[in-house]
Amino acid sequence: MSELVKNNELVREDLSKRPSVLRGDKVTKVFGYGNSKTIAVNQVDFNFREREVVSIVGESGSGKTTLAKMLLGLIGVTDGVVYYKDAVRDITSHKKKKEYWRGIQAVFQDPFSAFNIFSKIDSLLLDCIALMGGKKLPPEKKYEMMSEACSFVNLKYDELTNKYPFELSGGQMQRLMIARVFLMTPKILIADEPTSMVDACSRATILDMLMKLRDEVGMTIIFITHDIGLAYYVSDTVYIMERGKFVEVGTAEDIILNPQAEYTKRLISDVPKIHEEWDLSTV
Repeated sequence: MSELVKNNELVREDLSKRPSVLRGDKVTKVFGYGNSKTIAVNQVDFNFREREVVSIVGESGSGKTTLAKMLLGLIGVTDGVVYYKDAVRDITSHKKKKEYWRGIQAVFQDPFSAFNIFSKIDSLLLDCIALMGGKKLPPEKKYEMMSEACSFVNLKYDELTNKYPFELSGGQMQRLMIARVFLMTPKILIADEPTSMVDACSRATILDMLMKLRDEVGMTIIFITHDIGLAYYVSDTVYIMERGKFVEVGTAEDIILNPQAEYTKRLISDVPKIHEEWDLSTV
């Protein structure tokens, strides 16, 4: 349930009334064959809606990043069906995949591996404009768009031009990824551990930028994270993933304050409390 302010009163909005943007039915991913096969994602169902903030929470190896790659179309689905805007997703050709990527983008955990180190920042941003059909725009308009995108994430384009990504700090590179998203304004953003490699101050800034982006362009944001505290802070809906399956789904309040699955309870108990003795027995 999302919260809105109306006539100075807090109103709880029913997310089920919003249009579906990405839905899955028994989505499965299997790696390998025979005795050596691994079921990374096992018949999961999901329904992500317009302007919804979702968190998929699980430990390393739970299958959450594999699911994110399937949603992005980076790896194939072994079984099950993915629906995009209530139609079966079709990414069977390069042209169709490029069209799909206009509507869904990602911010990755490691900014140092997310960019082509041999391409200057100008080229990276111009590629985003070209993907959105702006290749023939006048240079002045492209400059305006790139400057606005960098300004949105508190960077100055004039200080970035002719530089390579590796010349920036980790926090600057992470913000540059968000600037790319700002240029493309996709309907869906998958954020895979977007704050895990930056300091606490930069973390809060990046989260605020992503939420502002959601509000400005009506974006659906899907966080892939092991941080259940982050999920509680930012999410409308939380999916708890264990060994390739969703073991619990619900609102952030229900999942965190009234967990039902034992795995969820363990994830919550593993969060260190400053004023309590740390319990390492579950580690």
